[in-house]
Amino acid sequence: MSKKKITIPELKAKRENGGSFAMVTVYDYPMASLVEKSSIELILVGDSVGMVIQGLNSTVPVTMTDMLYHTRLVRRGTPNTFIVGDMPFMSYQACEKEAIHNAGALMQAGADCVKMEGTRFTAPKVEAVVKCGIPVVGHIGLTPQTAAAMGGFKLQGKDLDSAKNLMADAVAYQEAGVFAIVLECLPTALGQAIHKRLNIPTIGVGAGHGCTGYNLNAYDILGIFDQFVPKFVKRYRDVGKDITGVFDAWRADIENGQYPLPEHNFNVFEKEINELFKS
Repeated sequence: MSKKKITIPELKAKRENGGSFAMVTVYDYPMASLVEKSSIELILVGDSVGMVIQGLNSTVPVTMTDMLYHTRLVRRGTPNTFIVGDMPFMSYQACEKEAIHNAGALMQAGADCVKMEGTRFTAPKVEAVVKCGIPVVGHIGLTPQTAAAMGGFKLQGKDLDSAKNLMADAVAYQEAGVFAIVLECLPTALGQAIHKRLNIPTIGVGAGHGCTGYNLNAYDILGIFDQFVPKFVKRYRDVGKDITGVFDAWRADIENGQYPLPEHNFNVFEKEINELFKS
């Protein structure tokens, strides 16, 4: 039986009924194909591709071309998984027209909705995209595209003034029409307070328990990407070490004459070829 893609009304119903869902971040066809076989409902094609796949120090250099490319790859692997396409740095901040154009391009590449980082000051761009009929997931708290202005990848909302600002951001995004919102790197109490104040699904990324859904990066939970492991990540496997072990085992087999073996060879027209080229 094939997987049935979850819908936005069903995601909202999970919030209303006290349900939950999971969103995992992946960037390519093979990983997306594995998610398709799982019970995970959503995929985020994140601009974190810049750090995890491209080896960059931040998400800022990631372009719309990058995001369109990776969204297409993921869609090919997941016909029945809901895809959230990340709007990269400066693809929507400058003006509403550009925001609408780029959001539409992500939808045409295969996304089911787009994700837009920011604060209440970004809300007008979000509202413009929503009014065009494009579903939007908001993202507040630690917003990687503006992490430099925050002093790096750090916990947000650590004092009452910043907590009030984040609450105002969350409310502004809901009023702008987002159907769900990502809360990243917030104190648990603040995440819970925002969840209670809003009536849309919240997606926690290091915001503690109490959200509707949760998002982690596949490369983090599998132990493939270990350049930086956030506190909120639960690592379920150490696949990176397994992969390195496989590479070393293959290299040893070559050295010891155990690869290739007869079963790996194509023994076609062997007699004729030997006759043709015998010295």
